[in-house]
Amino acid sequence: MEYKDLTSLQLDALKEVSNIGAGNSATSLSVLLGTKIDMTVPNLNLIAFDELFNSYKENAVVAVLVKVLDDIEGSILYVFEEETAFNIISKMTLSDENSLSEIGISVIGEIGNIISSSFMNAISGFTGLKATASVPAVTNDMLSAILISAFIETGQYQDYVLDIEILFMGEAEDKLEGHFYFVPSPESLGKILESLGIK
Repeated sequence: MEYKDLTSLQLDALKEVSNIGAGNSATSLSVLLGTKIDMTVPNLNLIAFDELFNSYKENAVVAVLVKVLDDIEGSILYVFEEETAFNIISKMTLSDENSLSEIGISVIGEIGNIISSSFMNAISGFTGLKATASVPAVTNDMLSAILISAFIETGQYQDYVLDIEILFMGEAEDKLEGHFYFVPSPESLGKILESLGIK
């Protein structure tokens, strides 16, 4: 499937599926963090691969990477600014964190595990396709480098790559903003659309 050839109907269907998954994730995240979590409408980013480095703000982030396996394959990334990650770790551990410790990695990894599982469980229930989330990996790097790795791992070797981005936001004083990216493989995108009766 060529991403640049996706029709408006197909794009709307993918946004709706992602919205259902993200709503489930936001609820799980709200329970975990003990605060209200809002989310934006899913945004489908179609980007020329050679423009990736110019498409995202070049700053270091903390990200959780989860591989999606079975009928639906791809990657899920949950990305925080470094300061936000440390705020979340401090909130969860009741300690003052200003670097990524072993405990911090465990906390961020568990958050990624919960929201990715919630997201894929909702999509599986809606499409009837099986999806299993792998053990999460936590990384601290530049966002474009992390995304390029995710695109390559999911077999997105086309001139254009696609991700589905959702912004999760806590109360302003909590500083809990995080970007959620679902990077489906080209084959999985076709399966999801076919399951919805859209070709």
